Amino acid sequence: MTATPEYRAGFVCIVGRPNAGKSTLTNALVGQKVAITSGRPQTTRHTVRGIVHRPDGQLVLVDTPGLHRPRTLLGERLNELVIGTLAEVDVIAFCMPADQEVGPGDRFIARQLAEARTPVVAIATKADKVAPERLAQHLLDISELGEWADIVPVSATKDYQLDVLVQVLLGHLPESPPLYPDGELTDEPDAVMVAELVREAALEGVRDELPHSLAVVVEEIVERDTPHRDGRRMLDVRVELYVERDSQKAIVIGAKGARLRDVGTKARRGIEALLGAAVYLDLHVRVAKDWQRDPKYLHRLGF
Repeated sequence: MTATPEYRAGFVCIVGRPNAGKSTLTNALVGQKVAITSGRPQTTRHTVRGIVHRPDGQLVLVDTPGLHRPRTLLGERLNELVIGTLAEVDVIAFCMPADQEVGPGDRFIARQLAEARTPVVAIATKADKVAPERLAQHLLDISELGEWADIVPVSATKDYQLDVLVQVLLGHLPESPPLYPDGELTDEPDAVMVAELVREAALEGVRDELPHSLAVVVEEIVERDTPHRDGRRMLDVRVELYVERDSQKAIVIGAKGARLRDVGTKARRGIEALLGAAVYLDLHVRVAKDWQRDPKYLHRLGF
């Protein structure tokens, strides 16, 4: 990719309360899954960078955990991660879902952003889920919440105004040559992406208690000496899933291990697409009592 004087590139931090559509928006802009999505709030645990390539610029999207009032040591560390990221980017994208009223969580984040010197673009996500009158009211509520550089309604699932959002965000970036090679979509290590794919599969269809209590660690990714029977590389991937209680372990494993096998089947498809190889996925579920409040466990699990 050849840079021109008008070419812009920089970092965009996507923030919002839990379940505001941040990961879905990241994936839609990149054009490929780089962040896990779930109907459960607080599923993003790491900042995932997705890279959007356009002829006139490059957006490096930093998808953060949802800012929230923390109740555990893990919650405090996730908030610190977000606040630290805000100081290192060129523009902040603040997501507020149109199908929910602007609430205390949004006001909490708006107060945090009011102190930032970085320009903030307010985004009304999930615009396809509401009637035009409701969307208009939502945009008014957003405008009254703070001083925004721009306000853009979008729908990540319906591809509504995504190109408009890209151009608005590019307009706030500095002139710069590309920061990443053409075609590169994320700079996350393979192990982090594999862990996220396993978490996404494990969280599908479970009760409310589990999302906060589930952590996933990739112990090893090892290539076998002999290829798969179809000629692809063959990888052994060993993954540990950590929960806080025996009852949660039972939920993840399911009756006679049926649910864990289903998790493995779903996750393996994504992992094989990610790594471009055949995968033998070995999943183990372990109990780490109250790991969200234990500094040693948090360190062990990468927080």
